[in-house]
Amino acid sequence: MVLWLVAGVWLITATLLSISHPQSVLPFKISIRRSAILLLQAAPLMVIFFILFPRIPGPLWGLPSDAGAAKSGLSESMSPGDISHLALSNEIAFRVRFINETPPPAQRYWRGPVFEYFDGRTWTPASPRGDDRDNSNVNIRALGNRIDYEITMEPIRQKWLYTLDLPMIVPPDAHITQTGVVKARKKIIERRLYQASSVIQYEFNPNLSTIARKRNLRLPGTINPRTRELALKWRNDGLNDAEIVQKILTIFREEDYIYSLQPPLLKQHPVDEFLFDTRKGFCEHFASSFTFLMRAAGIPSRIVTGYQGGEFNRLGGYFILRQSDAHAWSEVWLENRGWVRIDPTAAVSPLRIELNMQSAIPVSEAMAMAIARRTGEGLLYTLKMRWDWVNNSWYRWVLAYGPELQNTLMEKFGLKGWGQMILALTLLVSAFLGGLGLFLIWQIRRKPVSDPVLKVWLEFSHKMSKSGLFRLPHEGPVNYRNRLTAALPDQAGEINKIAEVYLGLRYGQPLLQIQDGKSEALESFRKLVQRFKPGSPISHL
Repeated sequence: MVLWLVAGVWLITATLLSISHPQSVLPFKISIRRSAILLLQAAPLMVIFFILFPRIPGPLWGLPSDAGAAKSGLSESMSPGDISHLALSNEIAFRVRFINETPPPAQRYWRGPVFEYFDGRTWTPASPRGDDRDNSNVNIRALGNRIDYEITMEPIRQKWLYTLDLPMIVPPDAHITQTGVVKARKKIIERRLYQASSVIQYEFNPNLSTIARKRNLRLPGTINPRTRELALKWRNDGLNDAEIVQKILTIFREEDYIYSLQPPLLKQHPVDEFLFDTRKGFCEHFASSFTFLMRAAGIPSRIVTGYQGGEFNRLGGYFILRQSDAHAWSEVWLENRGWVRIDPTAAVSPLRIELNMQSAIPVSEAMAMAIARRTGEGLLYTLKMRWDWVNNSWYRWVLAYGPELQNTLMEKFGLKGWGQMILALTLLVSAFLGGLGLFLIWQIRRKPVSDPVLKVWLEFSHKMSKSGLFRLPHEGPVNYRNRLTAALPDQAGEINKIAEVYLGLRYGQPLLQIQDGKSEALESFRKLVQRFKPGSPISHL
């Protein structure tokens, strides 16, 4: 887009130069060359203004926040099939650049919306009623090193920001909610660059409030009776919370459950049908059935959606998270441990977590996914990664150059606040324009005269200077002629003739009619000047 715009400005400037030329339309080559010179001369000013002109938060122009169609990706709810339909999407959700250390693939969970309310089929963030709000403070204690990273996030028209699970430090205009979700003050309606810090070993809300416990144990009606019966049996067998968690994970791991993009449709009792009958599903099926079972056993639990893994761009040194990396997992609350991430999909298909989804699903589905994503190690894939690096670099250093990045850059040069930036901007622009002006004057003085008509006129002026009638720097041909005829009245006729011919050649007819410094009119003008011999002036004017 930028190259297209530069080409357009170049051609428009060349057109304006051509049609505004005082003598005739310039040839295409000349107008293009002069237009390029003008743009190159303006480029340093553009860079100075771009870097130093004070930035204000938000875009200077844009669509309203509710304009346009909704972006594809995770939504504010989750039902069976909602995430599996993203598996063939090649669209980018966000890019991540780790600053200090890179966590292993099995720990690269990117937290998005958290769902605590279940109506029997769909999970949502909370009950539509207002009696289950919890206003206690979020409590996250780091048990390991902090991981710093930078995310370039595509617009999603939602307020949440994706972060490595679990966030500790978030952007200034965002906050961490009770469920560990990072939310910005406004919806993300444009691509956004932000930095955050997370820990992958943590203790999250070890003390669960009564309201939160009630909210994360709630189950709708009497649906899924077989699942409820199984959970009650395990509890009656004396299994504690941790043992119940391991019991269902062992079943997922050892029995014939299948991780698939094409699970069968579920009807009245979706969890029962999945756990006991079909045994075939995507990550949302496993997470939903696991969470329901945990609640039926009296263990507070909830659904977390986001992304898992990522595709590494070696050239740029960052990870690309696509919509096909969307994932769902569970969190259970255990005594003395707080909220603990449990991913049932990892029990069924460890390859999904350690490698990628394409390695975990059946071969026929993996082929369809490979065709959709066009992944591989060939030339096309390499070119695609290089082009993604170019686009990401352009956004990171140009489009995302806002107040935060500008202030960080200016502080490295000792500039603080708008006042110092404007002062530096004024000094640099003045220095550049002054230097450019001096350079152009030097170029004009050292450059030989290429205009054949002007060259002859300068020869005439040189002859007159020998008689003491110097042409002043600001003096045009008409004023100079008037002063010469007043000083040499006896030669007024010859002087007028020379001046009229010069004015006619210079301003009265197209200069382009003179090719290689030759034309009959020019030759006549040259002879008039050569024959003229100035006399002594009456007075030195």
